[in-house]
Amino acid sequence: MTQAEGPNLAVARAALRLATSATRSDEGRIKDELLRQGIRGVAVDFGGPYVESIGSMVQRAIVAARREGVIAPIHPHEGAVAGAAREALAQLAGRALGFNVGGKVAIARLGEHLACAVFVGVGLVHLDDVAVGLAHRAVPDVAPRSGPA
Repeated sequence: MTQAEGPNLAVARAALRLATSATRSDEGRIKDELLRQGIRGVAVDFGGPYVESIGSMVQRAIVAARREGVIAPIHPHEGAVAGAAREALAQLAGRALGFNVGGKVAIARLGEHLACAVFVGVGLVHLDDVAVGLAHRAVPDVAPRSGPA
């Protein structure tokens, strides 16, 4: 995070970096780098028909964020991830409706700022399109519990 950049922009940028990471090793390197800045992050892959996959994409985002300690296993944190993921996915609807999508959803958090980024390829025969969605939420600054939820 730069001096001029606020935490809301920092978590949004972090979520975008994680969502656009090309490999698991890139993702791990980015997560380590973000953690040194105090930003916790996680990304999870998904794929399938856009409409039919929305529920599982939101669920995977919540489970991954909880499992990796990005959020605490409390209702306001889980609800914020669900809301941000749904909003980011809704931003893709114009391009993805009726098509298969594949990509990553990423969650990043710094204090009370949480961002969700979705980066997808949209299947159009052999003319694939690309789309990005991004949403921010404010959450209570509660530290995640250590150990299984």
